[in-house]
Amino acid sequence: MKWVRRILVSFLMQVLFLCGMAAQQSKPNILFITIDDMNDWTTLFDPDHPIKTPHIQSLARRGAFFSHAYASSPACNPSRASVLTGTRPHKTGVYGNSSDWRRALPGAKTIQQYFKQNGYFVCGAGKIFHHHNDWAFHDNASFDEYLMMAINEPYPEKKLNGLPAYGSRNTDWGAWPEDISQTADFRTVDYAIQKINQKHDRPFFLNVGIYKPHSPFFAPKEFFEKYPRERLKMPELIKDDVQDLPPGAQTLLAPTDWFWQGMMQAKTTYPNAYADYVRAYQACAGFADEMIGKLIDALDKSQYKDNTIIVLWSDHGFHLGEKQHFEKFALWEKSTHIPFVIVAPGLTKPNAVIRTPVDMTVVYPTLCELAGLPIPQQADGFSVMPLLKNNPMTTPPALMTYMKGNHALRTERWRYIQYADGSEELYDHQIDPLETKNLADEPEWEKVIVAFRKDIPVSNAEQVADLQK
Repeated sequence: MKWVRRILVSFLMQVLFLCGMAAQQSKPNILFITIDDMNDWTTLFDPDHPIKTPHIQSLARRGAFFSHAYASSPACNPSRASVLTGTRPHKTGVYGNSSDWRRALPGAKTIQQYFKQNGYFVCGAGKIFHHHNDWAFHDNASFDEYLMMAINEPYPEKKLNGLPAYGSRNTDWGAWPEDISQTADFRTVDYAIQKINQKHDRPFFLNVGIYKPHSPFFAPKEFFEKYPRERLKMPELIKDDVQDLPPGAQTLLAPTDWFWQGMMQAKTTYPNAYADYVRAYQACAGFADEMIGKLIDALDKSQYKDNTIIVLWSDHGFHLGEKQHFEKFALWEKSTHIPFVIVAPGLTKPNAVIRTPVDMTVVYPTLCELAGLPIPQQADGFSVMPLLKNNPMTTPPALMTYMKGNHALRTERWRYIQYADGSEELYDHQIDPLETKNLADEPEWEKVIVAFRKDIPVSNAEQVADLQK
């Protein structure tokens, strides 16, 4: 009879194993797409905008597009650390691009690590964690497999823009390289397509970090040809736009003033420098959109099309001269407003536009709920599952933080900024979408400001030490 019991035990174990495998395979796959420096001047937000993003638009039409999504911080490292751990910068002290996020959060599980521990095969390529100090911020514990490579394609022998004294080698732009396969984003997407075409016995969490339109603004020639200089649309610059900025804004912006001032100086030597800079950003954003289209096309042709949740987001926005400012590192709309799309087969309705303002601390808890996983206590944000189901939901204002004590809040109508010194900005987006008039000192809006002050964090963690290498 022992042999009968052995057969029964073996049979039951096989049944339990197969049931477990079936349960695992019934979990949705995750395609997690991160774009670096993609702002809101794209056709995703307005068909009249100059930067054409047809592939991102096509993806958005398949699910939910959050038209009022905001970065937790307008800098790469604090934004990414916030999204990937579900935490807020003012609680962790991860404020700058050199802040050692692992030192600040030694016990925190990244979203990748959490899904990995819950049966997912987690892999990726490109820029997911901030690429500080040659990938020193990359977290090996978060992945089963990761393609480590240089983010930047090979540099040309000398700067293409003819401005060797302006910034660094990264402060460059132009058509480069000739061969698209030499670009980092091409190789990232090629890796991702290989993973999509493989047979997986576990649900996968595939991370794809698209580096463009991050500087240097290099893209192959064909992408520049889509934005000819003679038809180039430039940002709208408002005279005296920065005259009403409070002292806190001036202090926060001082380290990056050189960028705009340097461009104004460069124009005296190269009159087309500014226009070429803007054109190059547009070309790089178009290139990023093309890579995303290639990736989604591969998924659509695969066996995983109907069981894969797609999440697309950018780590922050980008200024192209608005408010006499370049890059990010500010708390205005242009530096924090980002694309954010969720496509969840069987849940999200096509062409859903969610106008409720959210910041990116919602990503971690929302993905957990979509995958049927408990939301870890470390998550500071909330799941937007009700919004995805088109159900009403009361939400706080979106919160953005840059460096200690500087915060912005966003509702559908208002942007309120409070700086570490207590000085303030208030903008009414119903009548002033370009944020040209600071209303903070006008008595008629005092009640609005008082209400916003209640949502500003009272306690701010000290900045964690920079990573040393």
